[in-house]
Amino acid sequence: MSSPYLFTHNDRPTLGVEIELQLVDADTMALKSAAKEILADVPEQLSNNVKPEIMQSYIEINTDICENVDQVKHDLEAKIEVVDAIAKGHNVRLFWAATHPFSPWWDQEITPDERYYGLVELLQESARRLVTFGLHVHVGLDSGDKSIMVCDRIMRHLPTLLALSTNSPFWNGRATGVRSQRIKVMEGLPTAGLPPLMRNWSEYVWLMNHLVETGFVRTIREIWWDVRPHHNFGTVEVRICDLPRDLPSVLALTALVQCLVHRISEEVDHGTYRFDSHPMLVQQNKWRACRYGLDASLVDLDTRETHPARQVVRDLVARLRDNAETLGCLPYLETILEMAEQPTGADRQLAVFEQTGDLADVVRRSLDDRRS
Repeated sequence: MSSPYLFTHNDRPTLGVEIELQLVDADTMALKSAAKEILADVPEQLSNNVKPEIMQSYIEINTDICENVDQVKHDLEAKIEVVDAIAKGHNVRLFWAATHPFSPWWDQEITPDERYYGLVELLQESARRLVTFGLHVHVGLDSGDKSIMVCDRIMRHLPTLLALSTNSPFWNGRATGVRSQRIKVMEGLPTAGLPPLMRNWSEYVWLMNHLVETGFVRTIREIWWDVRPHHNFGTVEVRICDLPRDLPSVLALTALVQCLVHRISEEVDHGTYRFDSHPMLVQQNKWRACRYGLDASLVDLDTRETHPARQVVRDLVARLRDNAETLGCLPYLETILEMAEQPTGADRQLAVFEQTGDLADVVRRSLDDRRS
């Protein structure tokens, strides 16, 4: 019997990027359930790239298949410009953050869709709380077995990606004390978080079949790991990142992910052996990144030494420069070094709130910064 999970072959590290953007009222800065009206005005040729999400207060914009980060840049710039203009016609602005500072999750309206209603019925409050906004990066690979090895080997780097992107310090009008509240909300789902260690594609297929056949999930679309294979696209999809504060940060993180996948793929091709990172140890670094962002201290899982996250970022970029040159994304990768020297999106939000004491100003300032 043929498997329903045939991995689409990619002979090069193609890219696909998805961003989830908040819809906020231009006057109050609160979330606004305006997706239906905005999507109705999206040109037909973009209907597959601008999509609804589980709540009506945000939308997803995704790229076509791109060969490099330059193409991602031009692709997203054009689509964001169109959606931004449409949104403004409805007195709505696009807000770049991974949670909204003050709009309660329980006030958000579910998108009328059988799948979304089914998720809410199954997961109850865990699904209703999914008023979170992320960045997902797909990188093409040539085989299912390699996708599993990449998922395992990239796991140790996921906390670094999270630390760089942290942009959700507020939840329901309160400072949470963590830099990525989005990650803690996502971890409330039964199939989210770090993936299990798997030996090969066959084991992954067995696991997916088992989950569906036993009724744990209805489809593999309900697997929300921080990194996962995507057999239809023939990619590894890195899902750990908060939506960062702007497009340059998205492009820098895309370059970093592409370089990491390319580096690991080359190591696999050359027969390099490496011990897998135990998910429990990665989870501890992930918690530190969630809690402190780039101010975290991260443990090197090989040496067991602790290093500042900003130094971990600098060292990682240095190791990936050759890959970036091969892929033509070195300027974007070097933007990661600038991000490592600056406050994260979460830090910037907290600084505005400390200055003004007004969470609406946190949103307004972010929108003003994007216009400047």
